[in-house]
Amino acid sequence: MYVVGLTGGIGSGKSEAARRFAARGADVVDADAVAHALSARGEPGHAAVLAAFGPACLREDGELDRDWLRQQAFADPAFRATLEQALHPLIAARIDDVVAGWRAPYGILMVPLLYEKGGLLGRVGRVAVVDCPEAEQVRRVVARSGLAPDAVRAIMATQLSRAARLARADDIIDNSGSPEALDPQIERLDREYRALAGARSSEQDGRIRAQ
Repeated sequence: MYVVGLTGGIGSGKSEAARRFAARGADVVDADAVAHALSARGEPGHAAVLAAFGPACLREDGELDRDWLRQQAFADPAFRATLEQALHPLIAARIDDVVAGWRAPYGILMVPLLYEKGGLLGRVGRVAVVDCPEAEQVRRVVARSGLAPDAVRAIMATQLSRAARLARADDIIDNSGSPEALDPQIERLDREYRALAGARSSEQDGRIRAQ
């Protein structure tokens, strides 16, 4: 399976790009959605976080208090590291299970902090970065979440800089305009990724026959 990593800063439009890849037949897995599902009550991530932090991390209904966890992780690097140690191995294993069931020629692994954390980089053959100006990132996040602009910029400051992401990208998806402007870019990349997946499959078949 040929796996493409999809990443970008907060508010860049990763989810919209992923939907358009899916519309063209690509398999897609969202690492954030996997993390959310794994940390629901009764799931292994929930148990792991509860074991790490005790009942202080729970809401009255027994679900994880995600707002509390987010605030603590943002304020305390040691807390954040403990949270990641509890969840990241489970997330990686669940993603591996999902990818093993893919049937499309290639798939998209959407990871907001793909470069920052690095743990899933070894699972992708190529990285596409969704990009837009930083002022547009702030505007979009404020509009959708109600956060203050300074709060959005504080989140952005914890992520890799725009310049650093672009410098490391294999492919860049410009999402500075309307959503419709994504279509020709996604169409071109879809063709390229299908070709890369086909070439990789042929190479693997050749090695098998040579054995």
